[in-house]
Amino acid sequence: MVLKIKTPKYQQIIDFIKEKISNGEWPIGSKIPSQRVLAKRFEVNRSTIITALEELMADGLIEAKIGLGTYVANNTWTLLATNPPPDWDEHVKSGLLRPSQSTVQEINLAESNADLIQLSKGELSKDLFPLETMKSVLRRVSDQLEAFGYEEPKGFLPLREALSDYLKTIGIQASPSSILIVSGALQALQLISVGLLHRGSSVLLEQPSYLYSLRVFQSAGMKLTGLPIDEDGLIPNSISITNKQRNRAILYSIPCFHNPTGILMPDKRRQELLSICKKEQLPMIEDDIYRELWLDEIPPSPIKANDKHGHVLYLGSLSKSLSPGLRIGWIVGPEPVIERLSDIKMQTDYGSSSISQRVAAEWFKSGLYEQHLGLVREELKIRRTVMLETLEYYLSDIASWYTPKGGFFIWLKITSKISMKELYVKALDGGILLNPGSIYGQDSNRYLRLSYSYVSIADLKKGIYQLSKIIRELVDR
Repeated sequence: MVLKIKTPKYQQIIDFIKEKISNGEWPIGSKIPSQRVLAKRFEVNRSTIITALEELMADGLIEAKIGLGTYVANNTWTLLATNPPPDWDEHVKSGLLRPSQSTVQEINLAESNADLIQLSKGELSKDLFPLETMKSVLRRVSDQLEAFGYEEPKGFLPLREALSDYLKTIGIQASPSSILIVSGALQALQLISVGLLHRGSSVLLEQPSYLYSLRVFQSAGMKLTGLPIDEDGLIPNSISITNKQRNRAILYSIPCFHNPTGILMPDKRRQELLSICKKEQLPMIEDDIYRELWLDEIPPSPIKANDKHGHVLYLGSLSKSLSPGLRIGWIVGPEPVIERLSDIKMQTDYGSSSISQRVAAEWFKSGLYEQHLGLVREELKIRRTVMLETLEYYLSDIASWYTPKGGFFIWLKITSKISMKELYVKALDGGILLNPGSIYGQDSNRYLRLSYSYVSIADLKKGIYQLSKIIRELVDR
């Protein structure tokens, strides 16, 4: 935010905060942004922020709570009102869906800042978006467009038919009636959490895992139970189901280019995992949204491909391979389960976008999706090579990693013990956004998830160089 030149900076900050409070955007009881966030927003040093906050405290509008932050204590009309305003903070805290971790919230907010080098972002670069092809597909869809309303509960039938054909190419036999179209894989997890699991159920998963950065299962009253992994992924023998957990547990796994570690589970391990699930009567969610981002060789068949008894719910999506903006994903499973989930989806949003579903169907039916994937793999392979070479040059003596065979991420371990919180803050102040391992439930606080998929190659090199300088400064203390 750019401040006016004539008015003192601290006064402009005071006026801004007063306006937020007086118009109800920051109601009584709400926590205001930290001094660091405000200083960055107004492009001033912290002493200016402190001066402004002290004046607001003297006016009785805000108050500091030791160890918790600064909160709105009053507003200009409260003393004149007969009845106090509603305690929105209490409602916010009591909502069913739990808030994200504070670090995750900060990362999500910072990802909209185009000035940052986004080594955090798990999506394709804008340079890889097939703009001209997408325009062509949209024209084709619009030329064929007729009046349309809500789709049938499971989704646009031609898209489900196209997906049925696509799934056969990776070994999964699924009729259109066994496929549910969802608004991305995250919605799939939300539907499963509220539609299939008892409150108090256990969700078994790799540790670390993407799910630890979400609150979707915890919000539905589930407990996350981390399982150990090795270089081949989740260790099947670590799965143990008690009688109390039976029928109250589900396994979640990302076998293809796991988020955040990038591990690819080999075929033998996949078979062992399915065998354990059958033995323990343990249902499984196979999250396969990174599958088509292989760089060296085609991955093993999905676990779902060998599932003959309906143990596995299979998740796929176009968000990582084509465009997150389409909001198109799918769940494959036994028909009774798909019927149940489609009913809940109708109660939630009455179906995913009709336009997006038609566009997705055209990408599959025309063969354009497969062509696009070939180009994406070529570009990702170049970016992976650049990141690995840059890491080797700047960080080989103070960090370790292994080469992922696909996906977006490199799981970096810093060999010296440093404050990862301080590393995150210093990097952000220096214009680099990182994902610390702690948001993925990583016990050892020495990991970073680095993405090579989003930033330009020039920024990738610059970001790694600057990151190495910050890490060395912290190590040398």
